[in-house]
Amino acid sequence: MDQTAYDLRERKRFYFHATPLRRFSVFLITWFFRPFMEMRVFGLEHFPREGAVIVAANHVTNFDVFPMQIALPRPIFYMGKAELFKLPVVEALFRNLGAFPVYRGEKDQWALRHARRVLAHGQTLGMFPEGTRSKGTGLAVAKTGSARLAIEAHCPIVPMAIIGSDRFFRSFLRRAPVKIQLLPPLLPGAYETPLALTERLMFSLAAALPSDMRGVYSDSPKGFKIQASERGA
Repeated sequence: MDQTAYDLRERKRFYFHATPLRRFSVFLITWFFRPFMEMRVFGLEHFPREGAVIVAANHVTNFDVFPMQIALPRPIFYMGKAELFKLPVVEALFRNLGAFPVYRGEKDQWALRHARRVLAHGQTLGMFPEGTRSKGTGLAVAKTGSARLAIEAHCPIVPMAIIGSDRFFRSFLRRAPVKIQLLPPLLPGAYETPLALTERLMFSLAAALPSDMRGVYSDSPKGFKIQASERGA
């Protein structure tokens, strides 16, 4: 019997569309960040306008989710650490914004099942494959969750390189230059393993980042080549 059926989160209402509150919140967030961020978006033509898709990005600060959403024309649905959902008012707001809780440090079956629901509804699932912030140390070893979900849902992964979000609020006199680079979608191969797809994702992502942000993916393994179709603009 599926034990996740007894999870208390099943009693909550989660949304699989952009609610009016979400649309208004994105408008406010865009307005709020305008004095602090000068954002440039490249490769938007690689992002599908409909259908299930996973957007996988590098993760430097807690603010990454804002330029990530502002850059895209479709709502993104995120996993958020369960600690952020403790206050009822905040929890209700996050659910309206498309976020859903995940217990980190364990295999949270409910969160994985909900992520599958997002994709089954033909929506955009936002993921940080590293699982946590790199805090300026460059890309860390990625988990295979994004790849597993893509393989199960037979959907593409669009790598997103976020550069400059760590400079938010450092100066009120100058806006932080933020670059968002969307790379061509990665489609799971017929017999590709989650680990192989994860490595393809992360080395593709690393190629779009400055050398000091590539971390453990600085040196591509022997024989690994990023295809021309997977290079950013």
